[in-house]
Amino acid sequence: EEYLMKICQDGLVDRYGAERAAEDEVQERIKYEVGIINHLGFASYFLITADFIKWARDHNIPVGPGRGSAAGSLASYAMGITDICPLRFGLLFERFLNPERVSPPDVDIDFCQSRRPEVIDYVRKKYGERSVSHIITYGTMGAKSVIRDVSRVMGVSYGEADRIAKMIEAKPGVTLSGEWNAKPELKELIESSSTYRDLWDYALKLEGISRNVGIHAAGVVIGDRPLDEHVPLTRGNEGEVVTQYDMGAITEVGLLKMDFLGLKNLTVIQDAVEHIRKSIPDFQIEKVPLDDQPTFDILNRGETMGVFQLESGGMVETCRKYDISSIDDIIDLIAVYRPGAMQFIDQMLDVKKGRTKPMYEHPLLEKVCGSTNGVMIYQEQVQNAAKLLAGYTLGGADLLRRAMGKKDPKKMAEERSKFVEGAEKTNGIGAKLANQIFEKIEMFAGYGFNKSHSACYGHISYWTAYLKANHPV
Repeated sequence: EEYLMKICQDGLVDRYGAERAAEDEVQERIKYEVGIINHLGFASYFLITADFIKWARDHNIPVGPGRGSAAGSLASYAMGITDICPLRFGLLFERFLNPERVSPPDVDIDFCQSRRPEVIDYVRKKYGERSVSHIITYGTMGAKSVIRDVSRVMGVSYGEADRIAKMIEAKPGVTLSGEWNAKPELKELIESSSTYRDLWDYALKLEGISRNVGIHAAGVVIGDRPLDEHVPLTRGNEGEVVTQYDMGAITEVGLLKMDFLGLKNLTVIQDAVEHIRKSIPDFQIEKVPLDDQPTFDILNRGETMGVFQLESGGMVETCRKYDISSIDDIIDLIAVYRPGAMQFIDQMLDVKKGRTKPMYEHPLLEKVCGSTNGVMIYQEQVQNAAKLLAGYTLGGADLLRRAMGKKDPKKMAEERSKFVEGAEKTNGIGAKLANQIFEKIEMFAGYGFNKSHSACYGHISYWTAYLKANHPV
């Protein structure tokens, strides 16, 4: 635990210089974070993660600036796990590790697609062949596929099986009994023949059973001793060792799961950087200025082919309209250009261009979402709103955000009364207005995006655009 603090303090000096690193804001935050990490018993998790990321960087393997909520942690930034300053972008530690809800930290790391296996290999050698393993995935018989499987075994013709299977929706969470109750025409068809009735009975019994196994695309388990002391193991098709517990069970038995993801864009950026270094030997993409006008110009012209996350047709149009003038605009765009949240783009643009004024039910809401033109597009804004308006702790606000996302009516009723009470106590806001504000926050919570993730991916978007604008070859 002391070693973790030492690494973090050294890292802060590397990142900010000695003077800024010693400032109260930085020191308070790092002591708070390291205190929670140590209290929850996750010091070794951070040290292990920082170690293999440092190894990858030392061996010139491209590593992403971060992804997911880990970028909200100043400790992660100081240790080199992430490359985005959480203070500069207003990212929250509690969105990543919540002292009020103990769940293991989840650090997903993007590596260059082609060299990712080298990092896994390093971890194997360091912690021992027997202590590192891939994770199994179980494919289950879904409502649609179980009908097709049983039909095949029963010798029901493909056409007939297809007719029944097509009546069942192909979306997650669909069950045979649910479809039976919801669709009279399905019921009628099944009851029209004894063969179909048998087929349906067998399918009901088999639904949800494991059908095949695969290997999790990114997950790797690292143990403090040989893994067969914790979990049963098996071998995959290629002969590699795989746990027989899936991801959920791995976490429940207290093992450490890491996600080593491959991202093709990092490979593309690395190839470009190596070309550039032939004429500018010390070029580093992480060090390019974040306010480069030619970069914003190509985005505003809609020339986004090859620019990470900004390539789709609709996104090209939005970039043209948006008048991008900072990296923050790119980060906001990535967050708001998604199903559900897209309905707010025009509203944001009207405020940005000065055509309309934003509507705030309470002056404190301007503090929360003034920077995003009056729209709450981030989960972190939902947390800040609960903290400022109703006196929640940031940890408690994270629990509120989760409850809002899951739309659990019982939990929501509890949170609503807590929020209304808190708003009265903290800011003297009356019940009627507090309820209105709660409903507004609840609406945005359904669409909110994780700002830490958006900030990380916004940087990759910016870098690809920067290379396209300044080093097109």
